[in-house]
Amino acid sequence: MSRAEIDESHAQFRGAWRLFALGTPAGEVVERPEVFLTAGHVSWSLMNMAFLQKPVETEAELERAVDLAARYFTQGPHGWSFTLTQDWLAPSLRERADAVLATRGLKPGMTTTGMVAEKLLAPVRPLPKLDLRPVSDEWSRNAIADVNAACYDMPQPLGREALAAPGIYGPECRAFVGSHDGVPASTTAAMRVDGIAYIALVATLAEHRRQGAAEAVMRHALEEAKRAWGLERTVLHATPAGAPVYRRMGYRDVTTFCSYFAPSHGA
Repeated sequence: MSRAEIDESHAQFRGAWRLFALGTPAGEVVERPEVFLTAGHVSWSLMNMAFLQKPVETEAELERAVDLAARYFTQGPHGWSFTLTQDWLAPSLRERADAVLATRGLKPGMTTTGMVAEKLLAPVRPLPKLDLRPVSDEWSRNAIADVNAACYDMPQPLGREALAAPGIYGPECRAFVGSHDGVPASTTAAMRVDGIAYIALVATLAEHRRQGAAEAVMRHALEEAKRAWGLERTVLHATPAGAPVYRRMGYRDVTTFCSYFAPSHGA
C-alpha cells in the first residue's frame, strides 16, 4: 500500500456516501475543516456517516472532529456512525481511539478493508446465469434495498427508507439486481466517484451464497461502468466475508476502516 492509495480509499468512501446522502429526499452533506458529514437523515445509522477530513496527530484533534459530528447528528432523532482508518491516526493515538470515541457514545461495530484493483482477473470458475436487471424502477429499487437490509439484519422498511430513493440511482450510478426466476438474489452498485468506479451494495441472500452470484452481478456492474464512463480502476470497502471473493477477482488490500456507531437520540 502507499499513502496515496490510503488517501484515495478514504476519499472514495466519503465520496460514495456523499452520493448516497444527496440521493435521499432529506439528505445533506456538510463539510467542515475537521470533519465530513454525509447525512441521509434516515433510521439506518450506517447511512448517517461522518469521516475525518485529514489525518490527525493529537487526541484533541480527534475529539474536536467527533464532537462536531455529534453536535450535528444529535440535533435529529437518528443514530449515526463515524468511520476512520488507523492509518490516518498518529501512532501514539491509535490505541486511544476506541476510548476517545466511547466517551462520545460511539462503539466499534463494523470493520471493512479498503481494496483497489486496476483491472480484474479472469473468473476462476464459471459464473451462474442470472437475470440481470438495472436498478431503474420501483421494483428494482425495492429489491436492492431489501437484499441489502436482509444481509445487514435490518428491517425491510429501514432498508427501503435508506436505499430505495430514486435519487441514489442517477447518472453517477450503475446498479443491478441479479434474480433467479424473478426472485432477487444478489445486488451490486457501481458509482462514479472522482474518476474511479466505486463498488457498493454488494449483497447476496443466504440461500444464493457460495454460487458466484455476487461476482456475476459485480462483474456486470463494472462492465457497465467501463462502457458508460471508460473507468476500469475500482475501489471498494469489503466486509470480512466479502474480502476473499474480491481478492480472487484481483483486488488488493489498502487499509482497514472501523465504523463506530451511536444510538438514535434518546435510545
